[in-house]
Amino acid sequence: MISSYHSWIAAIRIARRDAWRSKGRSALVLAMIALPIVGVSAVDLTVRSSELSPEQRVGRVLGAADAKVSSTHMGAAIYQSPDAQSYAPVGGFDKYEPSAGGRDEAATAPELPAGAQSVKDSTAYAKVRTRHGILDAELREVDPASPLVKGLWTLERGRLPKAPGEILATGAFLEESGYFLGSSVTPRESTTSYKIVGVYELPDNLHNSQLLALPGTLLAPLDRDRKAAGGNGLEPRDAYLVKVGGEGFTWNMVKEANAKQHLLVESRVVLLDPPADSEVPLYTEQPRDMWRPGATIGATELAIVSTVVGLAMLEICLLAGPAFAVGARRSRRQLGLVGANGGDRRHIRAIVLSGGLVIGAAAAVTGTALGIALTVGLRPVLEDTIGKRFGSFDVRPLELLAIGLLAVLTGLLAAIVPAVNASRQTVLASLTGRRGVRRANRVLPVLGLIAIAAGAAIALFGSVSKMGVTVVAGGSAIAELGVVALTPTLVGLFGRAGRWLPLSPRLALRDAVRNRGRTAPAVAAVLAAVAGTVAVATYQHSKEIQYRHEYVAQLPYDAGLIETNEYTAYRDVPAMRETLSKELPVAVRADVDRLVVGKPGCSPYGDDAECGQAEVIIPKEQRCPLYSAVNGPESFSLAERKELRSDWRCQYDRFGVQYSVVVADEKLMSVLGVGDPGAAAALKAGKAVSFKKQNVRDDKVTVRLITGRGEPAPGSAPDEPPPGKDKVFAAYQVPDSTKGYGLALVLPPSAAKSAGITSVPFGSYFTLDGDASSEQRQRLDGALDKLGLDTSVRIEKGYEGDDSLAMLVLTIFAGLVTIGAAGIATGLAQADAEGDLKTLAAVGAPPRVRRTLSGFQCGVVALMGVLLGSAAGILPAVGLRLTEQRAAADLVRSGIENGYEAASEAVPYIPIAVPWTTLGGLLIVVPVGAALLAALVTRSSGALARREV
Repeated sequence: MISSYHSWIAAIRIARRDAWRSKGRSALVLAMIALPIVGVSAVDLTVRSSELSPEQRVGRVLGAADAKVSSTHMGAAIYQSPDAQSYAPVGGFDKYEPSAGGRDEAATAPELPAGAQSVKDSTAYAKVRTRHGILDAELREVDPASPLVKGLWTLERGRLPKAPGEILATGAFLEESGYFLGSSVTPRESTTSYKIVGVYELPDNLHNSQLLALPGTLLAPLDRDRKAAGGNGLEPRDAYLVKVGGEGFTWNMVKEANAKQHLLVESRVVLLDPPADSEVPLYTEQPRDMWRPGATIGATELAIVSTVVGLAMLEICLLAGPAFAVGARRSRRQLGLVGANGGDRRHIRAIVLSGGLVIGAAAAVTGTALGIALTVGLRPVLEDTIGKRFGSFDVRPLELLAIGLLAVLTGLLAAIVPAVNASRQTVLASLTGRRGVRRANRVLPVLGLIAIAAGAAIALFGSVSKMGVTVVAGGSAIAELGVVALTPTLVGLFGRAGRWLPLSPRLALRDAVRNRGRTAPAVAAVLAAVAGTVAVATYQHSKEIQYRHEYVAQLPYDAGLIETNEYTAYRDVPAMRETLSKELPVAVRADVDRLVVGKPGCSPYGDDAECGQAEVIIPKEQRCPLYSAVNGPESFSLAERKELRSDWRCQYDRFGVQYSVVVADEKLMSVLGVGDPGAAAALKAGKAVSFKKQNVRDDKVTVRLITGRGEPAPGSAPDEPPPGKDKVFAAYQVPDSTKGYGLALVLPPSAAKSAGITSVPFGSYFTLDGDASSEQRQRLDGALDKLGLDTSVRIEKGYEGDDSLAMLVLTIFAGLVTIGAAGIATGLAQADAEGDLKTLAAVGAPPRVRRTLSGFQCGVVALMGVLLGSAAGILPAVGLRLTEQRAAADLVRSGIENGYEAASEAVPYIPIAVPWTTLGGLLIVVPVGAALLAALVTRSSGALARREV
């Protein structure tokens, strides 16, 4: 035992000395092993520091209060989880009836225990005018001087508001709005401006654009102004921060509030000391995991992480292994002297393994130290990225030790094969420098072929099985490992092409074949990187082609639509239209109005009982039986459903527009590219134009004006609209091939006026005289922002998806890994073949031979790795696409069987396409670039040979 200990100490000292003497090679291997350790340790520190302790989490949610109480508006007793993130009505949602539950009941202050203190905390979302235009912001009302809110935010500069008209703003709001401390802010549709007197930060939501005001000074005035302008009122969410004293808001008090007041409660004592699952009624109705999705890492995610870590370690070992092998060969005389002085094979193995141990330990220390320093230095950037402040800088020594041991393990694994090979050398061969004759391993290629066949079979099986992506990924990984195992044999096959090559490439190829122990790992590392890149590129390119095929134009090419959004007053539309015509080269502009039921400012999306909506009524004989039957599609057999899906009554337009019924003149037909002259003539004659065949019967169409939300009449068909006042118009039905781009009916202004229907402007369709430049679009957006208009502008340019950036990034990544691995292999080859290079110089070879030989050595490794990686990367992409094809087919089949099918039974188009541009860059540009780079950085002449004694 003592002898073994001393031999390992001596081995480590020898390895440390060799590593110090060969600083370049040692630094290269150390950097390869340490780089992942830097990333993993930095990620570990970031994740742990961002995880809040229970006390920190409670402080950011509740401040100094004992509980936070809010209404669920369900009007029924509820069960909640201890963390208040989930709740359900007693008995479950299946038995809950919203109409009886009273979701629209007015929120009232909760009944609190005697002596309890509370402060109301109200929030709502609204649009605020900024220096650049309009910004969605969260508005908040709470007393900032209350001791209960301490800890909810941090005042960075300025002071707290003391009077109406003063507000606080988050730093995120100032950054996005262009305002600063002392600026005045005006919410959209508000007549009141507010001065920013302080800047604060929400430590748990750094990116939240929020304004905070005293109670009753912000939300209520804005609500009044919006209603006065004919818009919808605010819908604030009210919560109460409560201080009860004593034991705090206990779990029994929480359950009592759930049952009697239907309130949701976040309690400090419950969050810090949660009750057992058996005491939580919510968990008795449904399993706890149902209410905590994503709480644990699933088997699939764990398998993916393990696979990525395993492949990363494999690639490092593949690149670092040859470096240890070359180091062992360059130290073979020293190792031979160890054997000549009584050392046996285990001592030789210990010395080489100690090299991996020393460099692995150095990489662990260096990587961990750099990871910690990087996290400390980038803490503000990291906090801004994750959107919240760290609770503390949480260093877990055991976790960092485990990460460091991973580096040591990687170094040892990389040194195993070189150690075994070095121990097999005879003392005579080591002292004389002869390498001896080594027979090729015949078992490894067989295992590689078996792994390739088995992996391909598993991947293809996964594409047709329910296990899907996990099996495909596992099979592809096995097949890739098989190709890695087969790499030495494939390198030998590449060597047969050397007989047709000139001197330098022939020498490079022969050197690569003779030294497969050095070449094969580098080729395998390139193979792994390229295979992943090709797999992702093939999958991404195939998806791009699929998206291009599935793209449906929303308008004719080069046509556009500018429209107001929900809360924009209709009085602003004329200014919007004039701005459009001024900033863009508009050829034809068709102004469109929407129908209004109620007062002019009514919106069909509001809750005002005096407002309503207009809906086109489909005659009963022309309604789709699949949806008008009492039991829906279940009323028919599968054969009947299949037949009905082809029926013209069941064909629906998949376009989505804000308003499907509009008021416009014949210019709209020109913008929409309607070639039928009868449509424009009908609008001129005062007739409506219908784009849906189901709506027209006997050249008539019916529009129903429904007041309020409306409820269907008792006993009516499932698709029967609520009762209302019907208006009948003479209509012209366009041919079936004519696209309406989401429009169902166009009424001429004269017909709407004759029927007594009010309409208000909301937008314009237009065509351009040429393309709108980027500068023109920016000027239009800027002009609309200056007007404070909340609008959207869409110009149809066809499918504009472009995967070129993603493909470029993937190609660059694979190219860098390829050049790096090939460069490592070339540097090792030069170190290993220095004697051959000196011999070439001695026999009269010109200096450029050394440079060209180095370039071809690098290019040969890159080319072999890229060729094999491209072939290996196709398999997972094909498997994933086949899996998606099967899933799409199953989805269509299931939809048909359950009556939720689309209009077509055809399986979605899911192609498999190879990105030839990316492959061309990898196969040609990368190897050539690697060869040229290696040739440029190689010295033309080396040191003079010195005779060994």
